[in-house]
Amino acid sequence: MPLDPEFVADCPYGPGGLLIDEILHIDRDNHFVRCSMRTHDELPLTREQRAHPVKHPRHVSGGLMVHMTGMVGFVHAYYVLGLKHKDGWIGYGGRIYDARFRALARMGEPLILEGKVTQVRKSEQSVFARYAFEFFQNGTLVYTGEQSAMWMRVQGTEVIAREADGTLTN
Repeated sequence: MPLDPEFVADCPYGPGGLLIDEILHIDRDNHFVRCSMRTHDELPLTREQRAHPVKHPRHVSGGLMVHMTGMVGFVHAYYVLGLKHKDGWIGYGGRIYDARFRALARMGEPLILEGKVTQVRKSEQSVFARYAFEFFQNGTLVYTGEQSAMWMRVQGTEVIAREADGTLTN
């Protein structure tokens, strides 16, 4: 499904940090999400690579792949757990248990990003989730990871709003 403008507006990153172009599958019962991400020369970090066609071909950087695990976690929190920034929820990565770069993710073909929750604990003001991630390109597994994140509900009377330019205000 194309990205819902409300989902994009609720993301803690603008479009240049969200980088997901389509939600492909959401399975609420099994806490599983699948998204796609275009690959191109102007991706963050990728555009700064000193590329060489043989010695260092342009690719999706490992740092950006780790960032994308957070974006897949955001998709899960928003669509499966119903945690929205507009309602005071924010999430942060807690621990990277495992991160493996299985193959080079090259420019051109999209990445298919999958995330599944393997453990979840909820309270009224927080949610702990442990995730297993698999990223594919043309059917090839390019990244696997296992991480945890903590989602917290912001306390207080502050109202957070997003301005037209994307900045947050109280």
